Amino acid sequence: MAIAASIGNFLKRERVPYTILVHRAAYTAQREAEVAHVRGRHWAKIVVCFVDDEPIQAVLPADLMVDLERLRALASARTVRLATEAELVNLYPGCQPGAMPPFGPLYGQRVFADPIMAGDPEIAFNAGTHTDAICMHYNDFAEIVRPIVGAFARPFSAADPHAGRACLL
Repeated sequence: MAIAASIGNFLKRERVPYTILVHRAAYTAQREAEVAHVRGRHWAKIVVCFVDDEPIQAVLPADLMVDLERLRALASARTVRLATEAELVNLYPGCQPGAMPPFGPLYGQRVFADPIMAGDPEIAFNAGTHTDAICMHYNDFAEIVRPIVGAFARPFSAADPHAGRACLL
């Protein structure tokens, strides 16, 4: 497969350099990082949430999870919830479910990035499929996406009710 045309056009229009990584199919952020030979801290996991009924993207390292309460506070929202798989299909046309890139402006969505991501010179993430990824400089990503940066990531723990549901977290 190849990256979705809308994603390629967005990157071309923004004139930022990037590399395409082709890898075996994977369906969780940590597994995608592994098969793409990218450290989990450098693989950007995109968690789609609704804050006060507005879809947003939360971007954090693959080996961490979203603290929904911290994200709610960062977004100055009353409520926050994870998007459902059915909602993902409608929000990201041309992308396989769960394989959307962190390009919120392309989809009319705000992007929230945990500051841990900013500490790395390069990041990698899904390119609309479960077999293609994009690798780019974090500063280029920040320039074209203009994320709201704030701490909302936390480590997984065995007690987390969603610990086994990595496709959503």
